[in-house]
Amino acid sequence: MTDDKKVDQRNAIEMNGFRKDTSMEKPRFDEQQIKPPSGFGIRHVQTLLLFFGLTVAYALRVNLSVAIVAMVDKNSSSTFDHFDWSEQTKSVILSSFFWGYVVTQIPAGQLAQRVGAKVLLLFSLGICSTLAVLTPLFAHIGGDKLVITLRIVQGLSQGFIFPSTHTLLSKWAPVSERGRLGTYCYAGAQFGTVVMLASSGFLASSSVGWPGIFYVSGAAGIVWTVVWFFFGGNSPVEHRTISSEERDFIESSLGNQDHSKKIVTPWAAILTSAPMIALTVAHCSHNWGFWTLLTEMPTFMKNVLDLDIKSNALLSSLPYLVMWILSMILSPISDFLINRQYLSRVTSRKVFNTIGLWIPMAALLGLAFVPKGEIDLAVALLTMAVGINSATYLGFQVNHIDLAPNHAGTMMGITNCAANIMSIIAPLIVGLVLHDAADPVQWRTVFYIAAAVYFFGNLVFITLGKADIQPWNEPRPDKKDDDTESAVPNNRNTTD
Repeated sequence: MTDDKKVDQRNAIEMNGFRKDTSMEKPRFDEQQIKPPSGFGIRHVQTLLLFFGLTVAYALRVNLSVAIVAMVDKNSSSTFDHFDWSEQTKSVILSSFFWGYVVTQIPAGQLAQRVGAKVLLLFSLGICSTLAVLTPLFAHIGGDKLVITLRIVQGLSQGFIFPSTHTLLSKWAPVSERGRLGTYCYAGAQFGTVVMLASSGFLASSSVGWPGIFYVSGAAGIVWTVVWFFFGGNSPVEHRTISSEERDFIESSLGNQDHSKKIVTPWAAILTSAPMIALTVAHCSHNWGFWTLLTEMPTFMKNVLDLDIKSNALLSSLPYLVMWILSMILSPISDFLINRQYLSRVTSRKVFNTIGLWIPMAALLGLAFVPKGEIDLAVALLTMAVGINSATYLGFQVNHIDLAPNHAGTMMGITNCAANIMSIIAPLIVGLVLHDAADPVQWRTVFYIAAAVYFFGNLVFITLGKADIQPWNEPRPDKKDDDTESAVPNNRNTTD
């Protein structure tokens, strides 16, 4: 097989992301000689640990969304501190996490490779968990200003989690199992959201009070860091207890990668690419709506729907449970449609992205006109707005690999950084619009804005989005490489 054919074949495989296309894929190793070891292996242990790591990370991220409702509830009989924070102050507190989060997105990948993803993940969640336990004390001592500072530092620490997790998966997940292990790992994010939102109401109304939300989530994170310290590993090569059979299987699957060549990132080409711009806009619009609902839904349910804190927390977690379930259902549907050639890859990306953004847009518009007292209808629309959002996993969220597999990590850092700036702005805009949290008319404006952002983001994506490998994907050789390659033929000619 010629080098050009090998490149074409490899690009075709990488375009599939986590999907296995048997019509084009050739094994990177002899599956007849090296087969997957039977039973529960160390790679599965790593996946399970990463699943719970992301569960804890998202629990620490969203714990304040419900806790802040109890923290400002003056009618509560609880003896714990209560704070007279305005809606604007609450919005600043809820958005402050992302002020730090966006800073460490792009450099996190480089640092994970240099110091080791295990250590980076250990310190990232360890710091964030410790600060969660200290949140009630900080709130008592310094009020909103100290809480904002604490949340910024938590955001800084969590900015390393996704790059570290992705680095670890690239070392532990064999090609033949990458889709499954990757899905199981990242499912922890939604699972953590569900668990935290569902349990926080009970914790807030218990004898421990709202501080219990931070104590429990923080303690869970500290326990995870201890377990991770003893059982986590950077790679199969460095793990002490992995069997030689499993190590050989993983290493043979991933193949020998030549890191001697430095791939230069084509920044200008990436930043000026129309499909990349469309991808970034879609990512930003998704985050605007997603985090508007995540951070403000408990407040809406309490003040407009008149739900108590227990019901508030349980119903707030329902949409994310539906989102988690639907992500498992929609993924094989997308693969089926592409594999059977019912849809091209670019059409599939745009169809599922439209489902994931425009159906929630319609749900938000419907929510804006729900009469007060229609709790079931409001909860159904909220559940639809969040749950069906999972279709975007099969839209813009896998589009980085479609466009440029060689630079997918860098592209994710760029789009995720930009998107999380929207996570900062969205709650702040809500704070400017929402002067009376019990006024349905003001909430209607909040929903209008989120719906408009959803509409615009998907419109740009279906207009400019693509799913074929871009010309700037392949690295340009350095001048030294050119000189070396030029010298080799000359030497050969002389020898011949």
